[in-house]
Amino acid sequence: MSDENKVKSARQRWKRMASKPSAWICFFVIVAVLAVCVSSFYIVDETEQAVVTRFGRYLKTADPGLQYKMPFGIDKNYNVPVRVVQTEQFGFSTLKAGRNNEYRNNVTDESSMLTGDLNIVDVEWIIQYRIIDPRQWLFGVYERRQTIRDISRSVINELVGDRAILSVMGSDRSEIEEKALDMMNSNFDTLGLGISVIAVKLQNIVPPKGVQAAFEDVNKATQDMNRFINEGKEAYNSEIPKAQGEADRQIQVAEGYAAERVNMARGDVARFNAVYEEYRRSPRVTRERIYLETMEEIFNGSEKSDLIDSDLKNVLPIKNLTGNER
Repeated sequence: MSDENKVKSARQRWKRMASKPSAWICFFVIVAVLAVCVSSFYIVDETEQAVVTRFGRYLKTADPGLQYKMPFGIDKNYNVPVRVVQTEQFGFSTLKAGRNNEYRNNVTDESSMLTGDLNIVDVEWIIQYRIIDPRQWLFGVYERRQTIRDISRSVINELVGDRAILSVMGSDRSEIEEKALDMMNSNFDTLGLGISVIAVKLQNIVPPKGVQAAFEDVNKATQDMNRFINEGKEAYNSEIPKAQGEADRQIQVAEGYAAERVNMARGDVARFNAVYEEYRRSPRVTRERIYLETMEEIFNGSEKSDLIDSDLKNVLPIKNLTGNER
């Protein structure tokens, strides 16, 4: 059988089937079943929850898995990534050069802020948030992303505007991040946005390009000042204990010397009083005893040559201790 005959035979069979009403009924039934199946079942990913509406009104929130809904658009599902951490950048853009110039200009404008000491500073930061209420996220606020950016800018502007520029660039970064996190979550809860901010991170905080060199000089001077202060404190902490120890030692030596002199003086006084009492009772005996004790102290341990005059021959060869020649 030629190809032409095959085509003619197929056309004839189709015409015979199309002329039967039961064939059309089967066809529409199959199409209807497929349409019902396609519009009745949907899949929710593990990172998502689905918000289901019936005739446009909220019906329920479905968990991950294969789910059923009313077909033909009666129920509609909106899958929301509730377990995905989303990020918004402020003050800088990751777009390549030449793309979306208007967006980059807006980013540059939002980074410039006025500090509490009336200086201008460029602040770059990011926020990370997660959707915690899919229903509020879909129906609570119309311009969700713009609302997030507006609230975040307002909070950071307020916190930066309460501080001096050096505090913003240095010591108060962590405090600003913590307070911004609490304030943003409070505002988003009030608006019913259905999100929770889990992190606020300040990136680059720099003065405008025109005065950046001057601020770098100020920062270097401040760092040098702090370094000198720390070195001075270190030297102070190392020298003061030494000086204090030396002072304590000198005080102890002086106290010991004073106690020794006082004790010696008291001993001399006691000895003198004892001798004086003996002298009062028997003056003559006491004078002789004192004389003998004194002579004993003088002669005790003296060499012979110190007392004997070897030039004298016939008299007792004792040197003249008074120094007068006879």
